[in-house]
Amino acid sequence: MYPFIFRTFFVPMDAEVAHHVVVPVIRAFGVWPIAPVLRAFTRPAPALRTEALGLVFDSPFGVAAGFDKNVKMTAGLHALGFGHVEVGTVTAIAQEGNPKPRLFRLVPDRALVNRMGFNNDGAAAVARRLEKARRRRRRAVIGVNIGKSRVVDVADATDDYLVSTRLLAPLADYLVVNVSSPNTPGLRGLQAVETLRPLLAAVHEAAGATPLLVKIAPDLPDDEVQAIARLAVDLGLAGIVATNTTIARDGLVTDPAKIEAAGAGGLSGAPLRARALEVLRVVRAAVPAEFCVIAAGGVETAADVQERLDAGATLVQGYSGFIFRGPLWARQINRGLAARRGARAS
Repeated sequence: MYPFIFRTFFVPMDAEVAHHVVVPVIRAFGVWPIAPVLRAFTRPAPALRTEALGLVFDSPFGVAAGFDKNVKMTAGLHALGFGHVEVGTVTAIAQEGNPKPRLFRLVPDRALVNRMGFNNDGAAAVARRLEKARRRRRRAVIGVNIGKSRVVDVADATDDYLVSTRLLAPLADYLVVNVSSPNTPGLRGLQAVETLRPLLAAVHEAAGATPLLVKIAPDLPDDEVQAIARLAVDLGLAGIVATNTTIARDGLVTDPAKIEAAGAGGLSGAPLRARALEVLRVVRAAVPAEFCVIAAGGVETAADVQERLDAGATLVQGYSGFIFRGPLWARQINRGLAARRGARAS
């Protein structure tokens, strides 16, 4: 059914408009009496319970940052079966993001190109919604992804991140420093270790007891990935998210004219799978066994998720697959993982 709906209604529609159309639907999934009925259908098997970051996750599979930027869908996404939701990216100052259109589907590649530019309502507004979301007795683990405000100079990035940290860390189950989006000028330059160290040290101190992770780009060479991994361990961070979107366009089968029309931005979805898996393995080899590594990028099936877990991921996130697989995507993943674990146990 969903493939027909996708081809008939969503493909002809602007991708960002389509996202806004489904937001109220997903929000409705999280409202009583819909939520408990839906959750009974989508609840992950007990065997999928995962402990990480001092937290308990119903499933190792969750939603990557970017899907729910402003904490409007966490209850609905939990009702759909996701074990955690990473909201954001949130900036200290509310911003509209880059000019539209800024989100594009490459359907033959099962991929997205986005240059959203951290469009969000700002840390203060997000904090108010987080406080409300945390009151729910049954909810997904909620991580918060923070980034640099566009109007703030890169030289002042640390102070900007600290504004968001102080507002959001007390309300987040975990916090992620995003220095790897390709859609904010100068942001990726913060991944250089000599620049990243004082930023992460300051945010780590301000975050207090809230687990802190850093999100990295797949376009970094392996030696820089290793250096950031060692830095994260040295600073006492809780983990790394590997990876963000890529600026590469290698191996795509979509019409080149359509790719050209989409323009600059981060590519996510199936084409990112191989490199994201490589980066995961590089990170895992450089950090202790207990260090949390969240894998993201090119994940669409239960086999993809299991592959990341087998490669050393503690948790796994997806985003683009939701667009191509539909609202029962998390249920499909969780059932597939449970079946695989049953087969391994037998």
